Amino acid sequence: MSYFSELALQFIDGEWRGGSGSWDIVDFNPYNGEKLASITVATVEEVDLAYRAAERAQPEWGATNPYARRAVFERALRIIEDREKELSETIIAECGGTHVKAGFELHLAKEFLREAIHLALRPEGRILPSPVDGKENRLYRLPVGVVGVISPFNFPFLLSLKSVAPALALGNAVVLKPHQNTPVCGGGLVARIFEEAGLPAGLLNVVVTDIAEIGDALIEHPIPKVISFTGSDKVGRHVATVAASHFKRTVLELGGNSALVVLDDADLDYAVDAAVFSRFVHQGQVCMAANRVLVDRAVEREFTEKFVAKVETLKVGDPVDPTTHIGPLINEGQAEAITQLVDQTIAEGATALVRGRTEGTLMGPTVLSGVPEGSAILGQEIFGPVVTLIPFDGDDEAVQIANDTDYGLSGAVHTADIERGVRFARRIHTGMIHVNDSTVHDEPIVPFGGEKHSGLGRLNGESMIEDFTTTKWISIQHGRSQFPF
Repeated sequence: MSYFSELALQFIDGEWRGGSGSWDIVDFNPYNGEKLASITVATVEEVDLAYRAAERAQPEWGATNPYARRAVFERALRIIEDREKELSETIIAECGGTHVKAGFELHLAKEFLREAIHLALRPEGRILPSPVDGKENRLYRLPVGVVGVISPFNFPFLLSLKSVAPALALGNAVVLKPHQNTPVCGGGLVARIFEEAGLPAGLLNVVVTDIAEIGDALIEHPIPKVISFTGSDKVGRHVATVAASHFKRTVLELGGNSALVVLDDADLDYAVDAAVFSRFVHQGQVCMAANRVLVDRAVEREFTEKFVAKVETLKVGDPVDPTTHIGPLINEGQAEAITQLVDQTIAEGATALVRGRTEGTLMGPTVLSGVPEGSAILGQEIFGPVVTLIPFDGDDEAVQIANDTDYGLSGAVHTADIERGVRFARRIHTGMIHVNDSTVHDEPIVPFGGEKHSGLGRLNGESMIEDFTTTKWISIQHGRSQFPF
């Protein structure tokens, strides 16, 4: 594919260039192992060049009329619309995503670009009253300057754009580091689209590298004022610690251990459909995925039979095939780790109602019941096609089980009584929860984020203004102040 040959480079100060590190990141198709690209890593020096370029370019961009800035995003949106087929093929090849996943990712990417168009015009200043006669207080909303963005491998195109586009729309410059497993979808493609859309050189820089080469240089560098990170809670904790020690603001969108809860009056057929999608979309490699499906004992048997029957119809295989539901995990290490976790859970006494085979990066769906209390699988994020079914007696016990986790990102509850569902949802310690729907949702104007170990701050809509701008107080004294000495 041409994107992999054209974009296997660093993008710094408007130039496509090779890295100067001593080793290469090799980009593989996770389904068939085909080598897609080889990219020589960026060094600490190139990270510095990227940040310096961003710092030089930002002041003029920040002073640009926001109506002119938004034209860039309008053109970027048209580019994505015109090239949707090629972009979909690239996402499928590099991420192992199915056609459904690629379509979902591109749909949301376009929606977030549309929001960025409006976001450019949204920051507002204020005039505040003063107790001092003749004093005028002006509050200005200004870009922070330069933002560092670190994006993950699961939805790399979308989740890079989700921070990059608002940061740019609000007048900032950006240095983006995509995940090493998805350097083209998460980095090169984003840079190419904005380059063709007319974004001035230096405002968006992409460094393809690894912590083994640069350590914490991307976070510690003195230029960026905000670090936006999406990924695991373990790495997020490190990012937060390093950033705080350098007085930087962070936006952290981290892992989840979501519960989809089926109450005793739920529409079971619909709940089954929502639960299967919530767990197995993109092979379960979604932070909002329902690791745990909680079912009231009054409907447990019927729900379980229907759920298992539907899971057994899911097709595992080549993501290029439009009939495939479950494609490969991102690499064999991930597949092996999850397989070992399933083996351990069964050894502890759990029952596999469905047990998928693991072959390389392909892992069939697994449904576990009777998982012993305290089992490791109940307390962690499962980034793969494995789900636990957990019975409960009544709403209070369901709330207790759903909240028994260090995470608090998303969730869902199914019931025939909408207000009962809302009352239940309000008791769950998550940043997001959905009544009678799946756990996997994202919308451009609704605050997106979690509680507990699922992150700090929110993305989307008005939250982006808080994330990527700062306030400045300028006072004006009309007439003369009186001083005590």
